[in-house]
Amino acid sequence: MSPIHFTLASAFMLSMTGLALNRSHLLSALICLEGMMLSLFITITLWSMMMNSSSCTLMPMILLTFSACEASSGLALLVAATRTHGSDQLKNLNLL
Repeated sequence: MSPIHFTLASAFMLSMTGLALNRSHLLSALICLEGMMLSLFITITLWSMMMNSSSCTLMPMILLTFSACEASSGLALLVAATRTHGSDQLKNLNLL
């Protein structure tokens, strides 16, 4: 495994671990999700560059578009939760 692949895999796993273990604030969960999406974007970009195929060049841009949509909807939920509940702590957000 090359150092670049190890770095990207460890960044993804670190973000996933942060998402699984640190569930105190909604903003920290959104940052962990964004870290996962960015490491996936870099991984897919490097993979499409190594494949040298024209059919794979659009996949990183599609993933980046979905990542931007995810970030904007997450920030909208963060603002709505902060306005209604007064904080972004996940223990205050009872969905039932």
